[in-house]
Amino acid sequence: MTDNTSSGGDMDDWASALAEQTAASAPAPPPASAPAPVAAPAGAQVFQPLQNTPAGAAASVDIERILDVPVQLMAEIGRTRITIKNLLQLSQGSVVELDGLAGQPLDVLINGYLIAQGEVVVVNEKYGIRLTDIVTPSERMQKLSRS
Repeated sequence: MTDNTSSGGDMDDWASALAEQTAASAPAPPPASAPAPVAAPAGAQVFQPLQNTPAGAAASVDIERILDVPVQLMAEIGRTRITIKNLLQLSQGSVVELDGLAGQPLDVLINGYLIAQGEVVVVNEKYGIRLTDIVTPSERMQKLSRS
């Protein structure tokens, strides 16, 4: 019969680590004469400061962390709803009518959220978008309520 564990010493290490974790997470009973504890804000318990830096420097460090996060940019010329029957009848050369009007600005979305409107341009034989209007948060809400 073979032993599936690497060694008995490893199991002792795991057991002692588990015992330490259990002891640390178990609340200690308060002494009978001690006053009731005052709850600290969750942020003070969970989130620790990264470094002791001035507030302005900390903000620039935070911005630097997200500058390389990729987002999905989409340009939408229009939408439509069709039945599955009509979808199955589509073939090469079929035309699908969208709700967008000719000459109407395109919607520019970042991760599905409308952030701007623009027009189609051609740059070096590739399509591009020239932003014509940046959408304010209040305009975003109005546009969502009309959809």
